[in-house]
Order: sequence, then structure tokens, then C-alpha cells
Amino acid sequence: MASWAESNAVCFSNTWTSLITNRESGLSALATALTGYAPEWGLHLEQNRVPNILVHVDCKLTHLADWSILGDWIGKQVRPEWSTPYGPMPFITGLPDYISFASKKALTAAAANYGCAMLWAEGHTQTPPLERVDGTYSPPAGGWQGDLTFTAEDLAQRYEDLAPTGQVDLVVVGCPQASLEEIRITAAAVRGHMEMGMRIPDQRLWVFTSGENYDLAVADGSIAMLEEAGAVLLKDTCPEVTPYNREKYNHLLTNSLKAEHYLTSGLNRLPTSVMPIADCVAHAFDPERSAGPRPKLSVKAQPQHASSKTHRDGDATLKGAGLNSQSDFSIKGRAMVSDVPITYLGYVNRDTGVIEEPGHPLDGEAIQDTVLIYPKGSGSTVAPYVLMGLLYTGKGPKAIVNRDVCALTLPACSLLDVPYGHGFDLDPCQEVNNGDLVEFTRIDDEVTLTVLERVSP
Repeated sequence: MASWAESNAVCFSNTWTSLITNRESGLSALATALTGYAPEWGLHLEQNRVPNILVHVDCKLTHLADWSILGDWIGKQVRPEWSTPYGPMPFITGLPDYISFASKKALTAAAANYGCAMLWAEGHTQTPPLERVDGTYSPPAGGWQGDLTFTAEDLAQRYEDLAPTGQVDLVVVGCPQASLEEIRITAAAVRGHMEMGMRIPDQRLWVFTSGENYDLAVADGSIAMLEEAGAVLLKDTCPEVTPYNREKYNHLLTNSLKAEHYLTSGLNRLPTSVMPIADCVAHAFDPERSAGPRPKLSVKAQPQHASSKTHRDGDATLKGAGLNSQSDFSIKGRAMVSDVPITYLGYVNRDTGVIEEPGHPLDGEAIQDTVLIYPKGSGSTVAPYVLMGLLYTGKGPKAIVNRDVCALTLPACSLLDVPYGHGFDLDPCQEVNNGDLVEFTRIDDEVTLTVLERVSP
């Protein structure tokens, strides 16, 4: 058992190794490190490690970016009405006999964008706990939440959606930090252009990697090749947390759907395109390869942002559970409600508390002084630090209600004593309208959410 707080590492660990961890927040993982104990819940319990989505891959995956697109595509299919209390956990069939380390990393990192904590890959991971009859796996109890097929047409469509349509200002490779395999692929692509007497102008290629992989790549000559060509090597950081000079960089190109997810979110709000590494390198060498004005950030093609809420009338009283660390409370306020998950690192502006995620049902709304109701956190496990920062500056909610217990939210609520509830007898994301006046109380071990006044439809 383990307790990790990096979303893509959580998914990689649970999928490709024997270690098991929940999607811990940075705060709860730190508590585990200090005490030596982890909460016995969620994926630490074997009965909860069961796939809930069936995915068949019906196409060839040639490039590392193909694997990244697959993981992101799976996350994009998840609907608010699906029951995935520990996140989407797909069982994937139809994969090739060999999957490289970098391909595994690309797949799980992109899937983790949407809260995926683990997945199964037929023939490559442990056998999922499903009955198998005549070579066919029976669905889990309650059936598959989704039965999906990823085709060559799906792959081509995503590349078309993600292709650069204007001037590319910067190319970034390595999110998560580039493996030795990714560095070597990038160096090989660079070499092909250098042999034609070309050099990367204006340091247009940035490669992000770890200190350890940097040293390995120094030893095999890859770093010297990249630096001679004019690339910039950055150690122990990532594209999505890098501050960019917006007078110079306003359209990025990458091979990673994790990078695209965060670079285009409220964390950076940078238009970002995606191509395989060889194409990324070609754009780095040739600034005119994608000519025209820089594209503007637009609503993403993300069907999982589509809300399934319907307006509710009449009285509503929901009973749920709270936190052992909190005592009785009673507050009133306007509900801010979504049946689509929220990630504070990316969807919520860290200074204003305004949700900035094109396509999200709450895009443009401020969480300040609301009773914030949403299913659970998704995406980055850095979320509680952002939430705490908003609470410190008075830009945070006055209470938080989750449908599913959320390790990315509750640690901040516990530390700063923000009223928190989960595990209700009815789904609060559906029973409460966005804008309703609600009362949220705790007496002893029970929390109650009561609608006092309905907002007009």
C-alpha cells in the first residue's frame, strides 16, 4: 500500500505496479508521510478496485501522442450521471502485445486528467476482478457505466481537433517530465533536421525532464544533440506550472494531452495544440510551418462537461455525513451547484475564485461565499492548496458539499474548518438548483442540507 499525491503517478502506480494508493491530496499524503498511517478506504480496499468502464481499442497506436490521446479520449466520454465514486476506472482491451514505458506513462497521465486513479490493460496488467466465461469478461455488479470503442476515426478526429491553426510560438515536450525514451525520440527527430544544416530559431523547443533522466541523457549524447540544435532543457519542473511571457508566447504546441489539459485551463489559459513528437520538432525548426494569427482560446470539445441537471421544485431535505474533525455548525447561503466535477488547479482562478473552464456549466461564476455543491474533485492533487489560498483571501466558499467523499477537498475543509458534507441519501448535485437558498447544518454526526427557497427556472 502507498499514499501518493501526484495524479498521474497515482494512476501509473495503481495500473503498472503492485503499489496501491488512493488519489490523495498533497495535504493527506503529507499527513501519511508524517504519521506512517494512511486512511483505510477507497482503493486500499480490494472490493473497490473494480473496473467500471469497458474500452476496446480498434486501431493502431503508433506514436506516444496516440497513447496520450487515448487516455484523454476515455476521460472525455465520462458523463455526470455515471456512478464512478473513485473516478473512471477503465478496462482496456485490444492493445498491442508490447507497450513501452513512455507509452504507459502517456496513457495513464492523460486519463488522470479526469480523475482516473487506475485502469486495466488486458494482457499487460493484473487481471481485473471479473468473471470470465468463454474468453469474455462479465460486467461488474451493476453493469458497465460505459461500453466504448476507440477507432482510427476517433484518433484522426482528435488530431484534427488539436492541430495548430495559426502561428506556433513555442514547442514543449515532457509532461509528465520526459522519460529517457521521449528524450531520445526528440533528439532523433532533431538530428534529422540538423543533418540538413538547420537550427532551432529563438530557442523554440523546450524539453522538460527530471534530473535523473537528464543525467542519463547526458551520458548517451542526447542532451548535447538537443542543446547544439538550440533547444532548452529544463529539469524538475513541468510545462503547466511554468510562467510564460505572454507578450512572446501565446500559442503552444506539445505532444502531451496532460499538458494541453492544464495549459488551456484557467491555470494558464494558453491556446495549445497537440501533435506527435516528430511533428512538434518540425514546427520548432520552422516557425512558418503553421502560419497565420495566433488562435484564441475557445470552448473545448469536451462532452463530459455536458450537464445532466434538470430544474427541481418543491421542498428538499438531504441527510449526509460530515467530518470527524468538525463540530456542529449552521449556515445559510446561495448554492452554487454543478453535476460536473471541479478541479481547483485549472478550473478555478487562484486570485479571483472565478471558474474559468470553457464549456463547464459554471464557467464565469465565482465560488466566493457560496455553498459549493459538486460531485468531487478531478484532476490535480494540488487542489487543496489552491482552495486554502482562496479561503485565506476571502475568495472561497462558505461551505462545500460533495456527492462522493473527496480526498482532494476535505483536507482543506478540515484544516480551515469549512463546513463539509458528503454521502447524502439523495444526490445533492441533482436535488439542489444552482442559485437556490439553502441551509446547511450539522448536529452530532449528521449533516442536513435543506432547500429554503427555490430559484426560478
